[in-house]
Amino acid sequence: MSVVIPKKHTKMSNHLIKGIMFDIERYAIHDGPGIRTTVFMKGCPLKCWWCHNPEGIELSKNLMYFEYKCIRCKTCVNVCPTKAISFDGEKQTINRVSCSKCGICTEHCPTGALKLVGYEITVYELIKEIEKDILLYDRSGGGVTFSGGEPLFQPLFLKEVLKECKKMGIHSALDTTGYAPPEIFESFVDSVDLFLYDLKLLGDEEHKKYTGVSNELIKKNLATLVEKGRGSSVILRFPVIPRITDTEKNLNELLVLVSKLKGINEVDLLPFHDVSEKYDRLGMEYRMRGHEAPSKEKLNYIKEKLEGAGLYVKIGG
Repeated sequence: MSVVIPKKHTKMSNHLIKGIMFDIERYAIHDGPGIRTTVFMKGCPLKCWWCHNPEGIELSKNLMYFEYKCIRCKTCVNVCPTKAISFDGEKQTINRVSCSKCGICTEHCPTGALKLVGYEITVYELIKEIEKDILLYDRSGGGVTFSGGEPLFQPLFLKEVLKECKKMGIHSALDTTGYAPPEIFESFVDSVDLFLYDLKLLGDEEHKKYTGVSNELIKKNLATLVEKGRGSSVILRFPVIPRITDTEKNLNELLVLVSKLKGINEVDLLPFHDVSEKYDRLGMEYRMRGHEAPSKEKLNYIKEKLEGAGLYVKIGG
């Protein structure tokens, strides 16, 4: 874990607990009500084929290479202490196994073609960043949304930040896969104002194939929210992935599950879009090449199908 657990839990020591993030997006309007600050935390136990934030999967830092910025000066080759960077003509190669992610190359790159993604931040430092947008929250009914990655992958850090948000009256939303040990998940049931809860594939074998994990824990934790009376504080998020999640079988199974979850009546449809460029910059395999975004007709069909079951449906967050 990235968090530091002090032996003595004073108010100040708790403020010094550290988490690992990769971005803060301000003026976000698709991650909950109003204008929001979205905090992207690193680390996720799922490996979804279509993940739109691959830089958030690993808990450790990632080195990204932006080829269009590179002027082939080869400064990075000369300063890399592990000799992980080389050029074959005009083409740069990064040996990701040898790379220690020290960041020296990024400090010397004159154009910013190399970027180290991920940084440590204390609870105190993050709260100071969130506080900058309080006036926007007050005027728009917004707040802060914790996304990733999977925020529950860093539970102690997240818990402390949420405590401070609650003290200041800042609305909090958790964008989660729901994949966390039940004891950890249950500890957040009353700490979060709104759950943006991902549901991807209802068949367990398909879920394992495309995300790397079973969906049993995800279903169990969702049921826990309903059992504890938090169903009305849940918006389901359904990624529309052509030929994978948008099948009639999966849609029908989704409706069967939701019909059993009292209080949950809202679904956001999240259309797939190609992010192969991100994977190329990270040196990661992208398994969705050749997939196209869902058509407007398909999105409207799914929307109408879910609305026919009494759900309120939006396309996008």
